[in-house]
Amino acid sequence: MALFPNQHSFRLLLPTGYCLLLLLGLFPLSDLGLALEPTDESTSASPAEKPRPINFENDIVPILTKFGCNASGCHGKAEGQNGFKLSVFGFDPLADHQAITKEGRGRRVFPASPMHSLFLEKASGDLPHGGGVRIPADRPEYQTLSRWIALGSPLGSPDDPHITSIKMLPQSAQLAMGQTQQLQVRATFSDGFQLDVTALATFQSNNDGLASVDEKGVVSIGKVPGDVAVMASYIGHVDVFRALVPSESTIANGPATHFAESNFIDQHIHAKLTQLNLQPSGPADDTTFLRRTFLDIIGTLPTPTEAREYLADTSANRRANLVDRLLVRSEYADYWGLKWSDLLRVNRLTLGRKNAYLYYRWIRDSFAENKHLNQLADELLTAEGPIHERPAGLFYKVVSDPKQMASTVSQAFLGVRIECAQCHHHPYDRWGQEDYYGMQSFFNDVAFKPSPQGEMLVGTGTAKSVNPRTGLNVPARALGDKPVANAQADSQQTVGLRHDLSAWMTDKRNPYFARNMANRIWAHLMGRGLIEPVDDVRMTNPASHPELLDALADYLKEHAFDQHALIRLITASNTYQRSSEPNESNAGDQQNYARYPLKQLEAEVLLDAVCQTTGVNEKFAGVPEGSRAIQLWDSQVPHYFLQLFGRPARTTACECERVSEPTVSQVLHVLNSPDIQAKLSHDGGRLAKIIHLPDEQLSEELYLTFFGRLPSTEEQQLASEHLQRHTDRQRALEDLAWSMMNSLEFLFNH
Repeated sequence: MALFPNQHSFRLLLPTGYCLLLLLGLFPLSDLGLALEPTDESTSASPAEKPRPINFENDIVPILTKFGCNASGCHGKAEGQNGFKLSVFGFDPLADHQAITKEGRGRRVFPASPMHSLFLEKASGDLPHGGGVRIPADRPEYQTLSRWIALGSPLGSPDDPHITSIKMLPQSAQLAMGQTQQLQVRATFSDGFQLDVTALATFQSNNDGLASVDEKGVVSIGKVPGDVAVMASYIGHVDVFRALVPSESTIANGPATHFAESNFIDQHIHAKLTQLNLQPSGPADDTTFLRRTFLDIIGTLPTPTEAREYLADTSANRRANLVDRLLVRSEYADYWGLKWSDLLRVNRLTLGRKNAYLYYRWIRDSFAENKHLNQLADELLTAEGPIHERPAGLFYKVVSDPKQMASTVSQAFLGVRIECAQCHHHPYDRWGQEDYYGMQSFFNDVAFKPSPQGEMLVGTGTAKSVNPRTGLNVPARALGDKPVANAQADSQQTVGLRHDLSAWMTDKRNPYFARNMANRIWAHLMGRGLIEPVDDVRMTNPASHPELLDALADYLKEHAFDQHALIRLITASNTYQRSSEPNESNAGDQQNYARYPLKQLEAEVLLDAVCQTTGVNEKFAGVPEGSRAIQLWDSQVPHYFLQLFGRPARTTACECERVSEPTVSQVLHVLNSPDIQAKLSHDGGRLAKIIHLPDEQLSEELYLTFFGRLPSTEEQQLASEHLQRHTDRQRALEDLAWSMMNSLEFLFNH
C-alpha cells in the first residue's frame, strides 16, 4: 500500500550521521522536519534498507565551515587560535579529526556526556569563547555534533560514499526588482544518494549592488537592472545560480536607432539590453570619440592642432583611420608597455637599474613592433640563455620563487588565481593543491648562473614538486590538463617543460589564454571586464556576456592573437562609440554597456595631461629631461602626484594594485596644488603663449587644449565675460584654465 497519494516512493533527505541513530530509535522521524524527495523505486534503496554511516568529512566538516570555525580568521589561520588549529575550510579532514579528538589529551570530546565536551561547550557559549557563541544548543547542527560525539567521534571509512557534485535549484531565473528567491543546494554522493545541504552551504553574491544573499540561501534583488551570479559552496564543491533582473520600465517605441549594429559586438550587447529593457545612449560625437580613443589607445590627449585636423576630416571612415594612426604611434608602445610592466612586475628594487630597464625595453619594444600576444607569452615562458639576449627571462629573477612564478603566470596570462590552492582547496573554484603544485613543477628547474657571456638563465634538471600535506611528488601539469609526458613524478628530467607549458597555453584550444587577453583588452577600452575582476576567472564569477567573450576570444585567435585587430574591432562597434550621457532607462546600469562609462585617468596619464595642457614638462628624478610619466619604466621613481593617484608598487600581478577610485586627497590636490599653479603661471607655459589672443580665439584654444573640442556659444560667451571682468588678464586666464582642469570632463575619460 502506498504511503503517499501520488504512488511514488520517497527518499529521505537526511544528514548521513542521523541514519544510524534513526535505526536505533534514538529519536522519532517526526522530530526531523526534513524534506522528503521522490525517487525512482527501481534504482534506489530506502535509508532503512541501506543505512548510511556517519562520516566526519561529510557530516562534521560542513558544520565547522558554515559557522566559520575553520576560517582563516579563526582556528583555520596558520598558527591556529588558542592552541586549537583546524585546516582552512576543512581541506585536511584527517588532521582536523585528530585535532578535535586526540590533541589536548582528547579532552575536547567526552563521549559519555557529549554536552560537557569542551568542543561543544566552547561553540555553544557554555564556556568563554573568543569567537563568541557560534553554534547555540538549540540548533540542529549542535544536535548533530552531540550525536557524533556520543557515537565515539567516528572518522568514517575510506569506502564511505563521498560527494561528487552539488547543484543549485533553480539554476537561473528572471526576477523583478525587490523580489526574493529561496535557493536549494543538493549534494550528490558517489553512490547516487542525494541530500539537501542548503542549511550548511555557504553563499556569496558576485555583485551585492544587484542582489544579496543571506546564510539561508535567500536571494534579495536590489533596485538596479543587470545579471547577477550567486555562488554556493559545500565541501570543496561549487555551483552558481544566475538571476536576470530587467528594468521596470519599458523601452519607448520599441528598438530605436540607437540599436544600430556595426559588428557582432553590438549584436550580443543589444540582445542583453533588450532582455533587460534598457535603452542605450545615443552615439558619441566626433570630438568625444577623438579624445576617448587618444586616451584609450595611447594614453595621451590630442593637441589643438590634432583636434582641428580631425574635425576638418569629412571622410566616412575618419574614425577607423584615426585608430589606425594611433596604433603606430610611439606613445602606443609607451602606454601599453607601462600597463604590462605593471602586470609582469618590472621592479628596480629587485632587478637593479640595468636589468629593470632591459626587462622594460623588451616589453615596450614588443608593443612597438606589435608582437602578437601568444608570442609575448611564449618568449617569457621559454626564456633561456644569456639575459642580455633573452631579457624576458628577467621575469624569473623578479619573481624568484617557483610557487610565485606559477601563480603569477596563471594570473597574468590566464586570468586565474591559484595562490590560495597552495594551502587548501580554492573555496570558490575547482583548484586544489595538486593543481597548484603541478603548475609549480614547470618552474622548479629555473636558475641563474654566471658565464663568460654574462648572467644566464638555465634549467637545473629538477622538476618535481612535493605536496606538503601528502608528501607525494606532483608532476608538471597545466591547469585542468593531464601531466606532461616527460614530467612524471619519478622523473629527474625537465627538458622542454616550460616549452610544454607555453605550447599548452598559447594553443588555440586553450580555454583560458585567448579569453583572458580578450577580456583584458575589452576591460581597458570599456572600463569594465566581461569578467570582473579581470584576473579572477572562475566558474563562480561568470562573464556578464559569456557568448560575447567567447566570440572576442575566437576573433583574437582567428587573427593570430593580434592586439591591434581586436582594438580595431572594439573601437569600431557602436557599443564603444556610445555616448557616456545616461538616459532615464540606463542611468543605473553599470555592467551592461548601455552607455560608455566615465573612467578616471590613470596616475601617469593624468600627470601627462596636466603637463601637456600647461605646456610645462615634469622633471623626474634620475630620468632624462622631457620624459613623460607613461614612459617611466621605474615604478620606484619618487613622485607625490603619481603615488596619490594610485600608481601600483608592482609587488603582485593583480590589477587591484592600481587604485582607480577617486579620493578626497586627489580632489584637494587638483584644487590646491602649488605645483599645478606653478605650471599654469609659468613664463614659458602654454597660457603665457596664448594670453595675447583675442577673447574668442583664446577660449577656442583653451577648450581644444583641455577638452579636445570647440566651446559652445554659451561657453565662449561665459569665458569672454570672465576675462573682461578682471583687470589682471593673466590671473583671469589661470583661473579659467584651473577650473577646466578641475572639471569631470578633464579628469575622466568619457
